[in-house]
Amino acid sequence: MSRSLNGLRVALTGGARGIGLATAIELTRLGAKVTIGDLDLDIAQAAAAANGLEGATQLDVTDRSSYAKFLADAGAAGPVDVLINNAGIMPIGGFLEQSPETYRRVFDINVMGCLHGMHLALPGMVERGSGHVVNVASTAGRSPVPGGLAYCGSKAAVRHLTETARVEFGRAGIDFTCVFPHFTNTELIAGTKGMKLLPTVEPSDVAHAIARAIAKRKKDVTVPKVVGPMLSTQPAMGRRLRDGLSRRLGAYDTFLDIDTTKRAGYDDRVRNS
Repeated sequence: MSRSLNGLRVALTGGARGIGLATAIELTRLGAKVTIGDLDLDIAQAAAAANGLEGATQLDVTDRSSYAKFLADAGAAGPVDVLINNAGIMPIGGFLEQSPETYRRVFDINVMGCLHGMHLALPGMVERGSGHVVNVASTAGRSPVPGGLAYCGSKAAVRHLTETARVEFGRAGIDFTCVFPHFTNTELIAGTKGMKLLPTVEPSDVAHAIARAIAKRKKDVTVPKVVGPMLSTQPAMGRRLRDGLSRRLGAYDTFLDIDTTKRAGYDDRVRNS
């Protein structure tokens, strides 16, 4: 059963750029009232003003009190109907070259951010008997990608925590969606070469898929759709066939064979965030 997005109050993290901003714009176009949260308040406020969003709040998803304030702001004029946990970082390269601070930060943002948001938003949703949580994972959370050890692990965690929440709270009238974007044309893939035969998608493609998932109450969304069946059949292939195919497609080089110069700006922002 489909529902209208008109009037829904949406709280969306990591909304100043990329998939987050594209999704906020798309949902606003469809009549939703979207409040975005982001570490970069100036950029978030400018994005909100330029695109007719409900508002913008400074948000550190690793800080529970910061997240609580964000949800309070988003729900000031009425309860939050939809929570979209989109904020995430993607440091890549050889695992042994990463610092402990880096891989801890990946899990603090990508995983703990989701947990904080759900733990804070779900009580109200349970009390009302309605609500929708959308967690943005990645196709990298469903298939190994060398050079993305911490990132893949964090997105696999997002996948499983979303599915477990769906089972635990499904009878409470709450919907859960996990989104698996493939290579998306944002700063997260700066300096990488992508994969053979598989298209790099645009943030707007992911935004359309998220909007449709909310309307249709879909449980899983893969962007582009063609990647979904490939990921679903991988377990039946066995590791040898899967690894051989992935190497042919370039999947096992894409996070290792990178242009560090082109990636420097993003890496600096992640380190200093």
